[in-house]
Amino acid sequence: MAATVSLSFSLDPQPHHHHRRRRRRSTTQIKPHQSSFPTPNPPQPLLSFPKSGRHCLPLSSSSSSSSSSSSSSSSTPSQTLEDPFRTGRFLTREELQKLQFLAEFSYHQELKSGSLSVRVMMAEEMDTVVALLAESFGESMLLPSGYVALLGFLVKQYLIERRAVLPHAATLVGFYKEGEELELAGTLEVCFDRRGASDSVPPPTPPKDSPYVCNMTVTKPLRRRGIGWHLLKAGEELISLMSSSREVYLHCRIIDEAPFNMYLKAGYSIVKTDCILILLTLQRRKHLMRKELQVSDSPSDFCDFKEELPSLAD
Repeated sequence: MAATVSLSFSLDPQPHHHHRRRRRRSTTQIKPHQSSFPTPNPPQPLLSFPKSGRHCLPLSSSSSSSSSSSSSSSSTPSQTLEDPFRTGRFLTREELQKLQFLAEFSYHQELKSGSLSVRVMMAEEMDTVVALLAESFGESMLLPSGYVALLGFLVKQYLIERRAVLPHAATLVGFYKEGEELELAGTLEVCFDRRGASDSVPPPTPPKDSPYVCNMTVTKPLRRRGIGWHLLKAGEELISLMSSSREVYLHCRIIDEAPFNMYLKAGYSIVKTDCILILLTLQRRKHLMRKELQVSDSPSDFCDFKEELPSLAD
């Protein structure tokens, strides 16, 4: 499921996750990670991707536990601030504090079978996320497997570039737990301010000073479980904690009726729509949509809408 794609090589897949109504209670927790990971090396030659569409990870002791209530909190920064994501650039004290906050953010949701935990992507998880995104984009564009590998190379370049703008933008990852293993369930990107805005955002262009949600994808075997809905909720929750702006933007293609209905249900409205001439550039027409986050929003507000969305399409 992808809200939009703003990669530098101009792909245009859209959300593809199906949601059905179910009321559950969700929890936003701040949970510290026990270790730091280095910034990834430059992209390697063509990547290979799992054909099964499932991305499994061993059970981590840092995964979120169930909770019956919702809360958002921030740990007090340590006296000696460190960069938990090893961005490799000079950071101000405020940026270091925000990075530590991102490292400690997590969102937890119990599902009908299993549970979902969402947090910021760490360096060691990048290749798995690249595989998921490249596989989804390749499927939507009907690309041969060899081109999917090339696409993975470009996606990894993009993720490395986006990681360099932390804490002004972040890639979130959702892990589905059922039994004794964690499985990558989906991902999305959130931009918090102008410094985190990408130069390749497709038209209609959102304000660079406002938060923006894009590149939301759910792994194919785990669709129809409400995961895309809760990825969106987690992104909005993090935006409300990281940005003073309450206006959030995203793109939705005109042909994607089910995602469009989901965004309407979540409180988004159309701001502007592409001109029909955009078809001459081989791109789908899109709506730019906006939502104003409310301080009174509660996790239960986001749990009432779960409707299955169509598969990825370019």
